Amino acid sequence: MIDQTFRVKNIDCASCAAKIEHGLKNAEGIEEAVVDFVNLTLRVKAIDLDRVIDKVRSINPKVELTPKTRYTEEDADGVVSRNSIAVLILSIILFLTQLFSEEWIYAQPFENLEILIVLVAYVLAGWNILLNAVKTILRLDFFDENVLMVIATIGAILIHAYSEAIGVMIFFRIGELLQQVAVSRSRRSIRGLLHARPDKALVQRPDGYLEFHPEDVLVGEIILVKPGDKIPLDGRILSGNSQIDTSALTGEFIPVSKNPGDSVMAGQINQTGALTITVTRPFCESSIARILDLVENAAAKKAKTEKFITTFARYYTPMVVIIAACIAFLPPLFIEGASSETWIYRALVILVISCPCALVVSIPLGYFSGIGKASRNGILVKGSNFIDALSSVKTVVFDKTGTLTKGVFVVHDVITLNGYSKNEVLEFAAAAEYQSTHPIATSILSAYSLAGGELENSQISGHKSVNGKGVSAIYKGHSVLVGNDSLLHQEEVNHDQCSFDTTVAQIVVDGKLAGIISIGDEIRPDAQQTIYKLRDQGVKQIVMLTGDNQCAAQAVSIELGLDQLYSDLLPEEKVAVFEKITQQAPKGSTTAFVGDGLNDAPVLARADVGIAMGAMGSDAAIETADVVLMSDSPLKVAEAITIAKQTRKIVWQNIFLALTIKIVFISFGAFGLASMWEAVFADVGTALLAILNSARILRM
Repeated sequence: MIDQTFRVKNIDCASCAAKIEHGLKNAEGIEEAVVDFVNLTLRVKAIDLDRVIDKVRSINPKVELTPKTRYTEEDADGVVSRNSIAVLILSIILFLTQLFSEEWIYAQPFENLEILIVLVAYVLAGWNILLNAVKTILRLDFFDENVLMVIATIGAILIHAYSEAIGVMIFFRIGELLQQVAVSRSRRSIRGLLHARPDKALVQRPDGYLEFHPEDVLVGEIILVKPGDKIPLDGRILSGNSQIDTSALTGEFIPVSKNPGDSVMAGQINQTGALTITVTRPFCESSIARILDLVENAAAKKAKTEKFITTFARYYTPMVVIIAACIAFLPPLFIEGASSETWIYRALVILVISCPCALVVSIPLGYFSGIGKASRNGILVKGSNFIDALSSVKTVVFDKTGTLTKGVFVVHDVITLNGYSKNEVLEFAAAAEYQSTHPIATSILSAYSLAGGELENSQISGHKSVNGKGVSAIYKGHSVLVGNDSLLHQEEVNHDQCSFDTTVAQIVVDGKLAGIISIGDEIRPDAQQTIYKLRDQGVKQIVMLTGDNQCAAQAVSIELGLDQLYSDLLPEEKVAVFEKITQQAPKGSTTAFVGDGLNDAPVLARADVGIAMGAMGSDAAIETADVVLMSDSPLKVAEAITIAKQTRKIVWQNIFLALTIKIVFISFGAFGLASMWEAVFADVGTALLAILNSARILRM
């Protein structure tokens, strides 16, 4: 299967996009198809891409597909052409001429001139609607908004309601143009993230620095970033010091100081000093490329509400046509004195009102606005289905280390036993942890180095990791164990104390306890505020899972005021405990898990919403999590839930608004209380209100 994303041109409306998507999904050899009207993209998984292009052309010949390779500024285009405006103005002039000269024309011998003016104005105002309706009918598809408008307006002309026929076409066209402008502005606003995409890199060459496109720069090459320029690729600083603006990625506007040896990400802005950077990732795997890809492809995972509305629109339009036909033809047959012209006019009014554009456009736009808002704030949501899931979260489960705490361990004390010195305990511990990358191992190695110690690496052998418990090694002929209380019990090592009020590593040499290293990890300064905000958002249960000992974990839990705590967990045990927590969650709610993305992949995958925090450097987090937080602040979890709730609220406002107005005006039309003028204002006005309401998410 080939997975390809196309740019789509010449789609007139969201219902056209829905038709293409529906047609592709039912085609042989196409596994998946998602048309995103907001992004103007088509993402497909198919055996043969030529078959995809042929199928799209058979559905709508004027649609153009171009393979999407790079993010360019043209993605945000969508302006109304001057020709469209000129034709519309001319049709308005003819309409006003017919409207105000009707009686005068009737008094002249050339009264048939009125029909000519009417037809010219009608065709000018609705030429694209007429053309699309003809194409739709030729495909034996009789139910879309173009066909409805043509039936309604031609019917109005036949019953001599000339002004209404032209007026409906003109105001419908004005409404389409206004919708196009509104959606285009929302699209540009949502996709302002594209401005963070760097478009040049100064690469070191023997004859100086030459400019290349970031996608053409290789890993290991050295680049120069001047003050004020965007950092074009992920890398590590070789020389220079500077303040870095990370807001495009993290949503945080406070600059961060960076020095030689520090990592930087593509899309960040170098503010004060020149930097030379060695490239550590190709552009396609860089932070900004991942963000853009995640945000753009979020449309592929649609919420249930979106899927329902798309299906609803397919059945709703034929149903309305049947109702209109019954209103047009049944009353004159069964009601004495009923005028056929009156009831046909009422049916035509209903056809004008019934267009489902407000629903089909505003709902995906609402979700995408929510995803765009989140991405601006450094929160990457992988699909609108996860917006819905976030809005229903009642239970949040946190990993401890690196999530609620900083995950930066520092050795506080070394307690010696059985005749060993502090330096010997640190040396044996450092030797056993030498090949480990765990934060505790890093803190021990750092403490030993700061104490002036140097390991004899050639004397280290037989290194083994005991999952969730510790490590073992042979150093200078001695058997060394470094781990927690569980490891000591497993190896039957005699020890007097099992519980500690902090994180500890216990060092065993040749079967005897040589010492205990006390290691501290600070609670994040905004962790307490996170808990308060989550409770304000209606979260009922806040739980912490950790592999740390009970006493150390309980100290964190009490300080933060958590509801439940599970400690001394092995990585594989976390999934079983999480399953238990999920079963206890309120019915109809969802459960979120928040981890640092390094070793929490199994639980992230199991959660209703897996949230990886500060994890853009972790491939496992990007692949597994449903929501990726660009910063290390747990406050982003509460912020993500807030945005999701706002988005969901606005989506339902749009559904209620559109359906209520449709039902009210269809009822008015059926009883003769609404004219075609009111019908078109109701239809176009509802769509515009819904679109503007969706765009409001971005300004919240």
